[in-house]
Amino acid sequence: MKLLFIFLDGVGLGADDPESNPFARAEMPALLRLLEGRRLIYANTPLETERATLLSLDACLGVSGLPQSATGQAALLTGVNVPAALGRHYGPKPDKEVASFVQNGTIFSRLKKSGKRVAFLNAYPPSYFESIQSGRRMYAAIPLAAVYAGLHLHDIQDLRAGRAVSADFTAQGWRSHLNLPDIPILTPLQAGQRLAQLAQEYDFSLFEYWLSDYAGHHQDMQEALELLQTFDLVLEGLSQAWDDHAGLILVTSDHGNMEDLGTRRHTFNPVPGLLVGAPDLRRAFARDMREISDIAPSIQRFITI
Repeated sequence: MKLLFIFLDGVGLGADDPESNPFARAEMPALLRLLEGRRLIYANTPLETERATLLSLDACLGVSGLPQSATGQAALLTGVNVPAALGRHYGPKPDKEVASFVQNGTIFSRLKKSGKRVAFLNAYPPSYFESIQSGRRMYAAIPLAAVYAGLHLHDIQDLRAGRAVSADFTAQGWRSHLNLPDIPILTPLQAGQRLAQLAQEYDFSLFEYWLSDYAGHHQDMQEALELLQTFDLVLEGLSQAWDDHAGLILVTSDHGNMEDLGTRRHTFNPVPGLLVGAPDLRRAFARDMREISDIAPSIQRFITI
């Protein structure tokens, strides 16, 4: 079985309020088709349709304070309730304590050790690697987990060759912000199709989309709506190309943020656990999922069956 994990940073399940929640307002026809007319809001969970399952997953993990990226992503990747083990939420980047959990074993390293084909599908520009090597930038939890697992971090050559996808899906940002004019541009629909194609080469693959968290912090409704409309086109291409009987698409997050533009901070809201695939596969995967630390064990069980 194959599983493609689409990680959306900072996306919770919010209220049905178009004034503050872009998910209650955005035009997202692909998602609406998957959810048979329902929106990605808390009131619509739990939900099972012909192609999709939508669950509500706790991101607070029994620890006071607002959930944060480093501990939330570490919990997603390890299956350990990292905030409870530390007694605090922490982020955005892992400190030594959080990094120790990531180093001790994640879904990347465990599946690789068991002989499964594993990949982290994001491509990074030359400036990213230069910043890491110089010490000006720290790894976030997901690339850190990939590095600890001995996975290849895709670079500009991988992006040009179609072996990876840029963090903004289309690679337009590589041209407009990074001054790399020869980078090939994808439409969002093509980006979704490429993710589906790449995922077929692996047992487990993960793609990280962090612009959603930035939009939440910016409290910019128009920016959020545009990002969601882009993501919906990606989802359209991905779902069109996906074989529901060959595996699952999982979309989830580390904490809430973008679903409530009334605040610049993270939220206490649960996060979505969206599964796309055949009903029997979805039910088997989702049976023990209650919180974000249940994700990694569910993935490992699903892929090693």
